[in-house]
Amino acid sequence: MKLKEIIEKLQLKVLAGQDKLDVEVTGGYTSDLLSDVIANSKEGNLWITLQTHQNIIAVAKLKDLSGIIIVNNREPDEDTLQKANEENVSLLGSEETAFEVSGKLHKLISS
Repeated sequence: MKLKEIIEKLQLKVLAGQDKLDVEVTGGYTSDLLSDVIANSKEGNLWITLQTHQNIIAVAKLKDLSGIIIVNNREPDEDTLQKANEENVSLLGSEETAFEVSGKLHKLISS
């Protein structure tokens, strides 16, 4: 499923990386521990987290993730948004919890 379809269906807000919305999402990974995401996420996964600092962009780039969803209505700072745009990483926002977003994403991708 394309990232732009997921954005529409989950009513996500695009915060940065608007140029990369046509990528294919292969699955999802939910974690707030960067080392866990590095060790266990797969290329093309959509990462769900409440982290908002710049290091999330580096992890997404390293693992070639399809994007990052920041949950709980958290807002990344301007430096993180700028880094996401520079690195062409799609950064998305949701008011919902990680649990809610994970469940909805799983249902979308597995159907």
